[in-house]
Amino acid sequence: MLIGGINVEILIASLMVASVPILLAALGELVVERSGVLNLGVEGMMITGAIGGFIIAVQTQSPVLGFVGGAVSGAAISAVFALLTQVFLANQVATGLALTMFGLGVSSLAGQGYNGIKPPATGSVPFGPLADIPFLGRILFSHDWIVYASIALTAAIWWVLKYTRTGLIIRAVGESHEAAHALGYKVNRIRLLCILFGGATAGMGGAYVSLVRVPQWVDGITSGAGWIALAIVVFASWRPWRVLIGAYLFGGISVLQLNLQAAGSGIPVEYLSMAPYLITIIVLVILSSGRGKASMSAPAALGQNFHASR
Repeated sequence: MLIGGINVEILIASLMVASVPILLAALGELVVERSGVLNLGVEGMMITGAIGGFIIAVQTQSPVLGFVGGAVSGAAISAVFALLTQVFLANQVATGLALTMFGLGVSSLAGQGYNGIKPPATGSVPFGPLADIPFLGRILFSHDWIVYASIALTAAIWWVLKYTRTGLIIRAVGESHEAAHALGYKVNRIRLLCILFGGATAGMGGAYVSLVRVPQWVDGITSGAGWIALAIVVFASWRPWRVLIGAYLFGGISVLQLNLQAAGSGIPVEYLSMAPYLITIIVLVILSSGRGKASMSAPAALGQNFHASR
């Protein structure tokens, strides 16, 4: 199906792939923020996961181990953030920003010598005849396993936060850490686990960029995806399914501007390139203005440090 010289089938399939890194990072940050922690180091965790996963995949020639390496790398650097904010009670905003700069520097150093190397291919899930279904086959049954895992993770996080005791505890800690502590819950331990989970998913998102989306290693490969993930969490009002919609929206805009360029659109390339980021900013401004529902949905203890002796 062609509309204005753009193949709609390919456009939808491509946006699902383009949204995966941001979706994974945003889902992890959603869990972190629901526990009351504001981690602005998502970009740093993503790019650390990108180089960590790339190195492991190249050395082992296994894309699966590459994604595991990306998750471990992201979790490792997030552990530094957890140590500084949960043990030494450092300012979360300043620590998150420092984490991003640290991740950018470490990834640039570790990536020396890996430029121009191709990682092992991550193949599509074999759905057999389903992939040959007109229109829907290309959209739904032609992707790699990480695409489907990201959707499954969205459903799992939604279910855990809404229907399980674990989710109730996480939300209680994010709303009132003092009350949660009074009930006997280990606030810092719960937040530590949430931070590690957020780092692992952000690292996997970064690994997806370097192993599937590009696939190669260049400095700054995540190109601000971590900041977009942070914005999408606010856009989604801290709800998993809205995160999925927000990630697909941004992915769709990103892919659309590339298709418009390929189709010879009269719109200047510079305007098309900045469109995804500009639209994200506009949406955030609208949602955060006045007494919008998004600002009222934020966890009450978001960004507040906790110490049991206080």
